[in-house]
Amino acid sequence: MSLLLEQGRSRLEADDRQLLVTGVVSFAEASAMAEAGRVWLADQPADSEVAFDLRGVGRVSSAALSVLLEWTRQARDAGVNVSAVYLSAPLERLTRVAELDTLLPLAESDVA
Repeated sequence: MSLLLEQGRSRLEADDRQLLVTGVVSFAEASAMAEAGRVWLADQPADSEVAFDLRGVGRVSSAALSVLLEWTRQARDAGVNVSAVYLSAPLERLTRVAELDTLLPLAESDVA
């Protein structure tokens, strides 16, 4: 994993096929996180597959969902396929309440 961004209480890391977010993503960090992910996505080859892992985001955060939706749009525009999205339990609940779950390739969860 390589560190792409560490700001406030949030951290963004990447490996060759995945963006990993941990900590608390507030609106103060969201813009920089979206941009760091955009730069990483722009370096991915067209038709490649990536995953977004937000299981380490501990609090419900509409800012984190905004970043996730932006990355999804950027991946689509770059011709990169999002194979899976992993969410923490609080983010998964917020995504379902906001009815965004049908827009994302959510990975199966262990959360009841």
